[in-house]
Amino acid sequence: MILHRKQIWLAAMLTFAAASIHASSNKPPERSRVAFSHALPQLDGDHLEAKIVEVYYGPGESSLPHSHPCPVLVYVLEGVVRMQVKGEPEAVYTVGQSFYEAPNGTHQISANASKEKPARFLAYFVCDHETPLSTHPGGK
Repeated sequence: MILHRKQIWLAAMLTFAAASIHASSNKPPERSRVAFSHALPQLDGDHLEAKIVEVYYGPGESSLPHSHPCPVLVYVLEGVVRMQVKGEPEAVYTVGQSFYEAPNGTHQISANASKEKPARFLAYFVCDHETPLSTHPGGK
């Protein structure tokens, strides 16, 4: 039952963070909405930790291939991002869209899709143990 309560807490935290981001926009926010939902893999509820990381890519910027040992929920704040995890098709996400990244998938592409405008997104990491948030092939 402890894991269940922690999952509810995590869902509430993610919803609150996404809603607070949109509260500063010019259009009136909806009172409540589910922006994204995805089942998480089995996690050890005794050591559960959530981290929110803001990622910024300047025009045309990208990151080297990498992976995340924990599941990640992503919410695009600004611009357009291109993502591709090994074995999956390339995807493009715009402001307000969310997506899920399974643990240990290798990002072949993680980039700003625009050469003129910046891109920003929030990455919500849900880890059940202490670990670096990203790893690079060959330890780079």
